[in-house]
Amino acid sequence: MFFDEIKSLDLNRLRRICEGFSGIGPFFIPNINLMMDKDLSRRDFIQKSIVAGLGLAALPLVPAIAGPAKSGMKFGLVTYEWGKDWDLPTLITNCEKTGVLGVELRTQHAHAVEVNLTASQRAEVKKRFADSQVTCLGYGSNYEYHSPDPAKLKENIDGTKAYIKLCNDIGATGIKVKPNTLPEGVSKEKTIAQIAASFNEVGKFAQDYGQLIRVEVHGHLTQELPNMKAIFEQVTEPNVKICWNSNAEDLLPPGLAPNFHSVKKWFGDTVHVRELNVGDYPYADLFKLFSGMNYGGWILLEARTKPADRIEALKEQLKIFNSLVAQ
Repeated sequence: MFFDEIKSLDLNRLRRICEGFSGIGPFFIPNINLMMDKDLSRRDFIQKSIVAGLGLAALPLVPAIAGPAKSGMKFGLVTYEWGKDWDLPTLITNCEKTGVLGVELRTQHAHAVEVNLTASQRAEVKKRFADSQVTCLGYGSNYEYHSPDPAKLKENIDGTKAYIKLCNDIGATGIKVKPNTLPEGVSKEKTIAQIAASFNEVGKFAQDYGQLIRVEVHGHLTQELPNMKAIFEQVTEPNVKICWNSNAEDLLPPGLAPNFHSVKKWFGDTVHVRELNVGDYPYADLFKLFSGMNYGGWILLEARTKPADRIEALKEQLKIFNSLVAQ
């Protein structure tokens, strides 16, 4: 009865209800049965996704009769840098070898999954992933929306829409985009509003294809969490989500935990990390924060080093990931 009542509510009312649930993580979690329904209208897509999120939010209220819950976090790979020269069959094979079973396809890499693929080629990509253990999360683009040049802005928005269609065709669930700077000579407020409006435009478009817009915390000034928060305070489309990017700026005052909590209500289903045993980023603290909100998304390795054996290096990273999840 609860879910029938929720489905009958006005969309704005549903959004307000969701906002009233603290600590549920992203309520707009891709659900394969919902995403692949070809007859979903945009409204139905949003409403069913909100219902799915509310159902997840209610789970912690159920008595834990089977012992402590296992973390839902999963470990995957961004093809930058370790997979950039692997063609698609090799990429899938190597992910299966290592047990790293999710992948974000970064733009212009050897996997060659680009918008120039024909319909049959797109279907082949979809089948390759469906026949494997590996989840294709989507595409890692470089599209950005800060330029004061209207022609450049339109080019980035149009390009995003083309790759949203590609993501749908290959069975993925979203596209990564980013803000990249706050240009000099333009007011901060104007650029932030333009970036948010662009996210809303591509987000609304993506709803017709069952796709998420994953906004990487990226760029000069824009990767500072107060600026990302200011952008998302103007985002209205519920499928536009933050992809935490594990930047040094996360540690700026007031510190990791306050910065994390300031934007966590907009988190999506992907997080970017670098090598978990390189540098001084406090990954142990970060994982505790994600565990504390019952995060169930993908932690994606966006590597920077050049190990002699990437297969063994991936296996090592998976072990470290598992130890961090278990802490």
